[in-house]
This record gives sequence, C-alpha cells and structure tokens, in this order.
Amino acid sequence: MRPEITQAPITSSTAGETVGLSIVVPVYRGAATVGTLVAALSALKPAGGIEIVLVNDGSPDNSGEVCRRLAAEATVPLTYVEHARNFGEHNAVMSGLRVARGSYVITMDDDLQNPPEEVLKLYDHARLGGFDVVYTRYAVKEHEGWRNLGSRFANGVADLLIDKPKGLYLSSFRCMSALVVREITRYSGPYPYIDGLIMQVTQRIDSIEVLHLKRVEGRSNYTLRRLVRLWLNLATNFSLLPVRLAVFAGLAMGVLGVFAALFVIVEALTGETPSGWASTMTVTLLISGVQFLILGVLGEYVGRAFLSANGTPQGVVREVVQARPAGPARIEDAA
Repeated sequence: MRPEITQAPITSSTAGETVGLSIVVPVYRGAATVGTLVAALSALKPAGGIEIVLVNDGSPDNSGEVCRRLAAEATVPLTYVEHARNFGEHNAVMSGLRVARGSYVITMDDDLQNPPEEVLKLYDHARLGGFDVVYTRYAVKEHEGWRNLGSRFANGVADLLIDKPKGLYLSSFRCMSALVVREITRYSGPYPYIDGLIMQVTQRIDSIEVLHLKRVEGRSNYTLRRLVRLWLNLATNFSLLPVRLAVFAGLAMGVLGVFAALFVIVEALTGETPSGWASTMTVTLLISGVQFLILGVLGEYVGRAFLSANGTPQGVVREVVQARPAGPARIEDAA
C-alpha cells in the first residue's frame, strides 16, 4: 500500500478511543442519499456509542463535497476517507475498516435500501449473541430482476468455492466483530473479497432477516461487468476449485481421446472407412475448446499473481478527514 495522506494528525482523542459500533459506508454516486443516511444513523443510540466512516471511492459526482460537509457538521464522530480513484466497493470497504474503531463494525451501502433502523437490530444480535459475524437476509429483495439472479448465482458459486455455512446469504449489510475486522484487514492484495476473507477467519456466523427497500435515487452502480469481476475475485482468490476442474476436464478429454484412438484403430483393422472430416473436426474443436478453457483459467491465476507481486495497490487513500474529538454532548450521548 502507498502511504496515506492525512488532513490532520491522528491523536489519541480520535484514534485511541474505541466506540461500541462503527458504520462503514462506501460512497459512489451517493451525493443525493448519503446525507439522509448519515442523519438517520446519527439519531441512533447503540450501546457504547457510534461512529460513521464514509469512504468516497472516486465518485464522479459531488459526493466528496457532501461528505466533507457532513464531517464538519456531524453530531456524532464521522471520519471521511477519500480514494484517489475508483477501486471498487470491496476495496473501499477495506479502507474504511482500517480506520474504524468500533468493537463491532457494520458495513452498508449508501442507497438507503437498507433501513438505518435495522442497524441496532443487527448490532444487538451480534454482540448479545456472541457472534463474530452476522449477515442479513431479505424476505423480498427490491433489486432489478437481473441483479437478483446474479446474486443467487454468486451465492450458489460461493457455496462451492469457499467454506461458508450452506445456504448462508452473503449480503453487503453485515456486522463484524473487531477480531474479524483486525484479521481481514491484514490482507493487502489488490483483489479483496470480504466474504471470502471472513470465511478464512471464523465460522461463528449467523444471519437475521431485515427489510429491503426500493432504491430512493438513481440506478444500481453494479453493472454486469462489475458483477463478473466480483465473481472472478471470489473464484480465483479464495479457491483452487477452478484449477482442479480444469485438471479434471483435461483428464476427461484425455480419456475421450484414448477411446477415439481405439475406435479409429478398430475401424482400420476391420477395413471400414474412418468416419471422415466431420467427426475429426468435431473432436478437434472439442479438445481445442477445453484446452483454451484450461489456459484461460491458468492465465487468470497467473495474471493476478503477477499484479499482486508487482505491487498493484488495493486502494490509494488521498486524504483522511479525522472525526472531531467528542465534546460533552457526544460523550453524554455515548453514555
């Protein structure tokens, strides 16, 4: 990681103190909604107090200006982190986790589809139940149809690729203990997948059902391309299953080749004419396709290993605006 540039030195009054709950919110095209979200979160009174961490992930709108104003006017401790460019949601969350001070940390989107009122329910379930991680699940998801289909596909693949409880829905609205946050932020590679990192740390995991609302403003920032890239992060960073499947595919094609060779030999010995150009081309194309598939899988692994070894940053933090020290009113609220 490149060195971070901070607007003000980190003092014991800001970084040394812990709070009960930190809320980390990656912000991208969220200028119209993040203010409403911060206002609702600021009204909450969780045990141990609350802080908010906003991470502007290179948003092209005026989200940065809005977040700076919120940091200056906030009635609760609010830290603002600014990325030098867009690195992706998971990378932004990792930057936010590194400055969070909470005994528990909740991550949530800036689009208001997760009601802020559900935060206390999630937090209390985690701390009172002694869970390291609590995910949320939805009775009804208010995403577009293709997005819901993509989520189901990604969760099904995750069941195969990572060691997670069967059927657990991996939601970005989750609560993690400080232990989990400390361990997953040790990862410095350029392709973080937070749920994969979580499963490497703990299995003390639970889930609760919460509301999911329709999007208040704009459209989802997740495109099909972003979802595919996220799936590749999961598939190639936290599992060797794709490579093993490629090996099995190669073995299967080898066995098929042996049978095809035996068939040709038998035809030659019996004096019959080989099946001809069509069958030859079919087998050739089949084997070639599998070979290119195997090369593609191996190339993805090699390429990611190269970029990691080459020092590709997980995220470049341009600036950190530290939360203002808690005044008497804030201390009274936290108590």
